[in-house]
Amino acid sequence: MGRLFGTDGVRGLANADLSPELAMSIALAAVRTLVAADSSHTPLALVGRDPRASGEMLEAAVVAGLASAGANVVRVGMLPTPGVAFLTAEVRADLGVMVSASHNPMPDNGIKLFAAGGHKLPDDLEDSIEGYLGQPWARPTGSGVGRVHDLLDGTEHYLRHLVSATPHRLDGLKVVLDCANGAASDIGPAAFEELGASVIAIHAAPDGLNINDGCGATHLDEVKRAVVEHGADLGLAVDGDADRCLAVDASGAEVDGDQLMAILALAMREAGTLTDNTLVATVMSNLGLRIAMREAGITLVEAKVGDRYVLEELRARGLALGGEQSGHVVMPAYATTGDGILTGLAVAARMAATGKTLAQLAGVVTKLPQVLINVKVGDRGVATSPAVLAAVTVAEAQLGDTGRVLLRPSGTEPLVRVMVEAATADAAQKIAEGLAAEVRAASPA
Repeated sequence: MGRLFGTDGVRGLANADLSPELAMSIALAAVRTLVAADSSHTPLALVGRDPRASGEMLEAAVVAGLASAGANVVRVGMLPTPGVAFLTAEVRADLGVMVSASHNPMPDNGIKLFAAGGHKLPDDLEDSIEGYLGQPWARPTGSGVGRVHDLLDGTEHYLRHLVSATPHRLDGLKVVLDCANGAASDIGPAAFEELGASVIAIHAAPDGLNINDGCGATHLDEVKRAVVEHGADLGLAVDGDADRCLAVDASGAEVDGDQLMAILALAMREAGTLTDNTLVATVMSNLGLRIAMREAGITLVEAKVGDRYVLEELRARGLALGGEQSGHVVMPAYATTGDGILTGLAVAARMAATGKTLAQLAGVVTKLPQVLINVKVGDRGVATSPAVLAAVTVAEAQLGDTGRVLLRPSGTEPLVRVMVEAATADAAQKIAEGLAAEVRAASPA
């Protein structure tokens, strides 16, 4: 059996791969890990969820597991993942739990865990939790059983935080915000409106079944159309749990996470808040970002894919900005994880402060053509098979200094991601398709 935790918690088909029994066991094991580390007080856990239908069931299972292990529980209801992380720190909880499968389709769900302070768990703590699963344990009884309470004003606390973290008002800006029918459907528009923006909210009516359904950060066609139709200054799209954000400019052209990071890095350098003039990105970031940062005198540090690994680099080095091409952007002064609404607010604030369009700001990055092919596999280890590695060597020799190749097993799905950058789109596509074919051929039936 493979490792239960992926790059961002535990995910799977709700009520099948991720059953209530497993959710309860994970919650119970998490408390056992906390108690093993510090038994001096009763643990406090905070629990939130996105609006997908299975979240109600899994939230109940998680709360039951936590309380049965002796933890007191605070429920915050529907809230973005970064809101749960923020409130975990705000109420000084020992553990935060977010029930969400992020950008995955509605039938999936997941469990993300946060340590005290709202920080994602390191691998060793996740391994400890996994090691406790299914092990017998004398659960507390009587007064030792945990109590459950609701935090009714959690959303308001998080909204105040978003507004106070935005460095400039947004008066005069017209913004289209695609909420993915997800956890930011209420709080996202509210934050932009409070800061003075005119907001056209789309896909902001979650019914438990429509989360990420043809909308949000993984489906930008709707926000592109709406920006052009309404003559908006920019469009922003978050995913179901709002821990990532992508943008489109006034013409409807996409602005990805690399470009958003460049905009914010230059703004922070100008403000004197970009620690050590350094940005943390991942191996997936476009060569164009690396070139732009080098020309601006900004050092780029490379991390593994996953905002948790970006966060580890940020914390270890005491840095102020990092993120991923996919739109997870982390600003540790204000958030302990990627925050899509906070990112969108910061980019809009830069537009308002400079009077520049999003296209002008994003133009600092000239992206090399990049092709990403997700190959479904039976075993993600095929990415390091001899045949595939030999094909990669040939492709890298062909590209030379004009591009690069990256093969990466997904941390959350049965996929190998094949990424190729090259001087031309045709060359990138041809090489990526050839490598994808090699992965398929090497994959077990």
